[in-house]
Order: sequence, then structure tokens, then C-alpha cells
Amino acid sequence: MVLREAPESAQCLCPSLASLNAKDVLRRRHKRRSRQHQRFMARKALLQEQGLLSMPPEPGASPLPSPSGATQGTTAASSRQQYPRAGSGSAPCSRRPAPTEASRPLPSKYVAIDCEMVGTGPRGRVSELARCSVVSYHGNVLYDKYIRPEMPIVDYRTRWSGITRQHMRKAIPFQVAQKEILKLLKGKVVVGHALHNDFQALKYVHPRSQTRDTTYVPNLLNPPGLHTRARVSLKDLALQLLHKKIQVGKHGHSSVEDAMTAMELYRLVEVQWEQQEASSSWARPEDREPDSSTDMEQYMEDQYWPEDLAQGSSRGRRQTQDGRE
Repeated sequence: MVLREAPESAQCLCPSLASLNAKDVLRRRHKRRSRQHQRFMARKALLQEQGLLSMPPEPGASPLPSPSGATQGTTAASSRQQYPRAGSGSAPCSRRPAPTEASRPLPSKYVAIDCEMVGTGPRGRVSELARCSVVSYHGNVLYDKYIRPEMPIVDYRTRWSGITRQHMRKAIPFQVAQKEILKLLKGKVVVGHALHNDFQALKYVHPRSQTRDTTYVPNLLNPPGLHTRARVSLKDLALQLLHKKIQVGKHGHSSVEDAMTAMELYRLVEVQWEQQEASSSWARPEDREPDSSTDMEQYMEDQYWPEDLAQGSSRGRRQTQDGRE
């Protein structure tokens, strides 16, 4: 009798064991997200203690100036230094009030994107989309697919893109991927690094007012010791501000990792950025057209391209300029 009842009792325990396993998985996932959030908040608190980030306004805080006007004076001075036209007014009342938490878009309206390209066309110098990743405000992966370019691939650029021939076996056509990605970006505030390269690969133009390009993070922080160039690479910003190493190893870049890093950088300066957007939207540096020559130099410095292609591209530009003269 005992031997016959043992399987029945085991069968009765199966649903409970399955439910325990599911709860355990959810518990581990929650702990992992909690640890990531704690690390992020610790880095943010450290930057705030060093004076590189301003504290977010309290929900019930008064909009009137505080008695200690030194901090506000420093903020106003830095704002005038970054955007002379927007900060030309000396009277604090001449500026529009800073946006509150309720005036900013909800976290669900933010996404970060990063794309990896391969080379097509003559000598593989034409960049086409081969992988695209989109993550949420909290770093959850919303989209990550390999994409088959419209033209035959000449150079996979595996050392930089991480794309191989095997990845193309499960890739989807560009037209299909484009529709899926643009559906995710519609109506969202898009975060990324050097976004015009990603939008160009997608053959898409996103509203500038809904674009947050992390190449401008140094303009908001300008921390001491960070040697800013015209465009600072995502790798350098991650190391200096987030104290994390990305784009390491020999397997190329990860678009998921880069998108997550861009979102973390944005969240560090979210308050300042949205205040700048609200108070000086007509004088934003994003309103200017990107400098293609600067982008090309930064593209080479970040080692997206092999050295022979970089030299060939430089010779091609010189020949074009000579022909125009």
C-alpha cells in the first residue's frame, strides 16, 4: 500500500513544486533588479556629494529662491556658460520656472537604442544596419534582433560590431525590422549615443525635442578631471561617470550593453537635462545640424573602422576636395 500511494503523493506535490520554482525565479529576478538599482543610486549619490549633480526638487518644495543663493548663483552661472543666449537675462524672474516631476514624461515614455552596422558596397565602406537593441528606462530589453542588410555584406566588422556570418542565418529583413523598431520609437523620448548614426542606419528622423543624445552629457556635468572633446565616446563616459568598463574583449560591441549604458548616463543628469530642455528649448545645441567631419573623426577614434579603411576614407575626402577646387 505504501509503495502504491507514493507516486500519488508525488503527483500531488508537483503543482506546489512548480509554483515554488516560479516564485523563486521571480524572487531572484526582483533581487537582481534591486541590486542594480542600489548600485545606480549609490553612483548617483556619490556624484551629488561631489557637486556634479544637483538634488532633485522635493514635491512640496517652494519655487521661491532659497536664502542661500550661492548654489543657485553657481547653477545660473553654469547655465549661462553652456547656453549664453538662454541665460543672458540676469533677473531670476525673467526665466521660466524649472519643470517639476509631474511636467516631465513618465519613465514609460523613455527608451534607449543602439545599433551595430556592417560594411556593404565598394570595399565595405557603406554602413548598413545589422543589429538593433532597444531598452526601457529601467534597462529591460524591449527589442534585440539581427537584421539582414539590403545589400550584400562585404565586411562584417566583427571586431567592432560583434556581427558574424552565423548571426545572419537568423536575421530578419531590414524592411521588417524597420517597421518593428519605429513602432517602438513612436511617441517616445529616445536616448542614445551619437543617435544620428543610428537614425541614419534606420533611415529615420526622430523629433529633436524627443531626442536625448548622451554625447552632450559632459556639457551638463563638466566634472573636473574629465577631458572633454567635441564628442566623448560612450566607453570613456561609462568609465568616468559610471565606473564601469564596456566594449571590452575581442567579440565586438554589444548593442544591448551600449543602450543600457546610455540610459544610465541619461538618468544621472535627467533633472538638469529636462530643466535645460524646458528653459532653453529654442537655443539647444541639439538644434544645430551635426558636424559630419567631427562624427567621422570620432568614429575612427572609437575604432569602429579598421585602420586601412580610415586611411582610405581620408584619402577619398582629400581627393574630393581637390576635385572641387
